[in-house]
Amino acid sequence: MAAQWAISPYLDAMFRNILVVDDDEDDREFFLQTIEEVYSGMNCVTAVNGQDALDKLRDYRPDIIFLDLNMPLMNGFQFLERLKQHGDLKHTPVVILTTSSDPRSIQEAIRCGARDFITKPDTLSGWELALKKALSSR
Repeated sequence: MAAQWAISPYLDAMFRNILVVDDDEDDREFFLQTIEEVYSGMNCVTAVNGQDALDKLRDYRPDIIFLDLNMPLMNGFQFLERLKQHGDLKHTPVVILTTSSDPRSIQEAIRCGARDFITKPDTLSGWELALKKALSSR
């Protein structure tokens, strides 16, 4: 049974629009399923790599971005560097959501401007806890 979180209207309004950047289709589906079950009413747009995300950001302004690091064409670090050069998007919170738990990757992600770093969980309840943590600390 999925855990249910009491979400304040304030939190719900803060993160109404989410961009998920991940090349792994299963992980995107886990993320979307968790958001749908736990945080209904949010608008999620997905991208399969950093370049795809930059293309989508031409017309979409997320309140928060969840970003994988290891992707083809443009990885997460490259995307972060490009995002932070973008005037109206450089303050958008970015949460790294990746399989890596390497301390050097964590340090580099924070140096590049990520707000948080979460190692991808392997269970639905783990996804719920990770998203609750990320969405409750702005």
